[in-house]
Amino acid sequence: MSNTTPVKILAKNRKARFNYAIEESIECGIVLQGTEVKSIRAGNMSFPDSFAEIRNGEVWLMGLHITPYVYSSVFNHDPYRPKKLLLHRDEIKRLARKVDEKGFTLVPLDFYLKNSIIKVNLGICRGKKLFDKRSDIRDRDVKRDLQREIRTRNNG
Repeated sequence: MSNTTPVKILAKNRKARFNYAIEESIECGIVLQGTEVKSIRAGNMSFPDSFAEIRNGEVWLMGLHITPYVYSSVFNHDPYRPKKLLLHRDEIKRLARKVDEKGFTLVPLDFYLKNSIIKVNLGICRGKKLFDKRSDIRDRDVKRDLQREIRTRNNG
């Protein structure tokens, strides 16, 4: 019997995986309002240009757009409101040192449900150069061609 908790992925940031080299990732909680939770669970969110920044010893997620909940009343949330991420103090200090000294960026990689709580996988990333992106595209094409060749040989 395993102790792994079921995880349901709500959204992945594929653009971040292409534009950044991910050095490390860390799981964070996120402070949300009620209508934001319902919108995220419905999949109504967008975060192509979102990032996290550290202000006054707190980590804030910027540029995350959560569409207002359709079935809500007048008391709906602001779609572009900065969201606070929940981390331990020593983790925040370690992230601040990395971001300040080495030029890393904090980028959300995935949003998922873990024990019915919304979590964010925050990546500590470094921007890729153009030639890195080209080599990634080339590697992906070669891998696809290999898979296609193997499939045609197996099928006869």
